[in-house]
Amino acid sequence: MITYEFLQHYWCFLVILLAGLLVFLMFVQGANSLIFSLGRSEEERQLVINSTGRKWEYTFTTLVTFGGAFFASFPLFYSTSFGGAYWVWMLILASFVLQAVAYEYQSKPGNTLGKNTYRWFLVINGFFGPFLVGAAVATFFTGAAFFVSKGAIGGLEETGPVISRWANSWHGLDALFNPWNWVMGFAVFFLVRTLGLLYIINNVDDENLRSRGSVRLVGTAGLFLLFFLAFLGHVFTKDGFAVDAAGVVSLEPYKYFHNLLDMWYVAIAFLVGVVLVLYGIGRTIWSKTYIRGIWPAGIGTVITVVSLLLLAAWNGTAYYPSTADLQSSLTLQNSCSSEFTLRTMAWVSLIIPFVLGYIFFAWRAIDKKKLSAEELHEDEHKY
Repeated sequence: MITYEFLQHYWCFLVILLAGLLVFLMFVQGANSLIFSLGRSEEERQLVINSTGRKWEYTFTTLVTFGGAFFASFPLFYSTSFGGAYWVWMLILASFVLQAVAYEYQSKPGNTLGKNTYRWFLVINGFFGPFLVGAAVATFFTGAAFFVSKGAIGGLEETGPVISRWANSWHGLDALFNPWNWVMGFAVFFLVRTLGLLYIINNVDDENLRSRGSVRLVGTAGLFLLFFLAFLGHVFTKDGFAVDAAGVVSLEPYKYFHNLLDMWYVAIAFLVGVVLVLYGIGRTIWSKTYIRGIWPAGIGTVITVVSLLLLAAWNGTAYYPSTADLQSSLTLQNSCSSEFTLRTMAWVSLIIPFVLGYIFFAWRAIDKKKLSAEELHEDEHKY
């Protein structure tokens, strides 16, 4: 028997899975942040841009799908975060719009801004996109300043029919006042930059880019581990936001560490994900002939992100805690859609494996041959 509670956890998992896939696919942003430092010549820069240009639609589409899935399954989060912390989400969206514009117009006839202007748009998106996404994700653990008044639905509140409202005039930019959100932002940035280097090493058939990328990989991966481990240490030792059977939210010491111990299957997945990421990075650094590190590291990234976010949502935890009013914190139970909506969408979700299969075969067809300088000159459509 499929219960309402099962559907809530099921859709939470699907939304988090999309988040994990989004972080992996942001290797596009990571590689683009290195256009000018990794590519020393015009030809090398074109190789980097055209390599990521074949994949940027996947990232953009996943971002939009993630937002749509959150809206459909947990509409109160959508209205609270996307509607209240709109400055952060607008900045994220603006950076991705810059990316789309840069890819489409940098080589168009009549380009008066010059190629390098649009390439700097890609670099801007390569830094601010992942950093802001990481800072936003960190608020699932550190909290955000908002109020929720469900009595407003029936006109029982003086605020009118506004269910959720932000507690200050910063509307999401206040997330940058918390240094731990910065730590997570930099962790995501250096992670996707690491994935970007692994992707270029695998996808571009150019010895200069590959050797240069391997050297850059050491420092970039080291910075990722530094920020990631610092954030993990903070999360596992801080007070978490626990929810009891009556829906009352309270602070519990070491809550997220307790979640890791209680949900042994998530702990195992988290460990497997971390090992895969380290394997992909380490083998690429130590072996001059190994170029497939993007795949174990990419799969490990998805597993690690999914496991980490499950610690913030399952096992009686408020996944979007309010620092302004503890009882306004959002949980799976008080922020989800109706049972009918979740059940109906569950049937639609059965097509997801077919969509993933199509992406796999399309990706494989695109990457059947490594991108080289010779192929770049022969290709009629290049960025």
